[in-house]
Amino acid sequence: MTAPAATDDELGTFLETVFRTYHYDFRRYAAASLKRRLAVALTQFGEPSLPALAARVEHDGAAFTRLLRFLTVQVSDLFRDPSYFRAIRETVVPYLGTYPSLKVWVAGCATGEEAYSLAILLAEEGLLDRTLIYATDIHPESLRTAAEGIYDASRFARFSANYMAAGGKGSLSDYYMAHYSSALFDRRLRKAILFSDHSLATDSAFAEVQLVSCRNVLIYFDRPLQDRAVGVLRDALCHRGFLGLGNKESLRLTAHAAEFRELVSEERIYQRL
Repeated sequence: MTAPAATDDELGTFLETVFRTYHYDFRRYAAASLKRRLAVALTQFGEPSLPALAARVEHDGAAFTRLLRFLTVQVSDLFRDPSYFRAIRETVVPYLGTYPSLKVWVAGCATGEEAYSLAILLAEEGLLDRTLIYATDIHPESLRTAAEGIYDASRFARFSANYMAAGGKGSLSDYYMAHYSSALFDRRLRKAILFSDHSLATDSAFAEVQLVSCRNVLIYFDRPLQDRAVGVLRDALCHRGFLGLGNKESLRLTAHAAEFRELVSEERIYQRL
């Protein structure tokens, strides 16, 4: 039997319970998107209503860890949206090459595919050895997967096609070792990436970086949280640093639009003024 749709009050109470108990703040996420994902969660957990699910996760940390899969969107691919990475390679990398050392931040890294994509790109441009990539997310299981750097080998045909479309200069197989049904990324790539917990809803900027890639994250926030998140990303960027967003996202209506210029408008790549 399908659970009745959650009311706004039920959703608000549920999110307050999550915040009070676990200090994960989803209160400014887009309500319609959360309701859809929580409706799926109710079915998976076998609970009749959102108040029932709230009571369960409030006292069961393992259940809350499972619930995080529904509250966050963990969808990624290596070189997802290849034209974005081609634009980074052709337009942003020439600027990055002028720095003696580089810091890059992948905000909302999910299971790590975007961080490894940037590591491969920077390796091919001769910049990886002087780069530290911070890759952050709020989902602990996703971060563990990302840090291991092990992915299903069946995904690599699609990964390879994306890599070539993104302007890859060699063969993707140069960067991983296949073993039966799994593939492990090269140690050089894993060594360049620091995976850690960070929430754009509650945390602040933690380092000065030359490039932030935060794609397909802002679309799940309401407008005030979008403004907060962009402010955090801006604060992390050095003078004239670069910000990449998802292809359905824009700075145009945010409170910080005037602080950036569009560098590659069709790929949502901006430069801080």
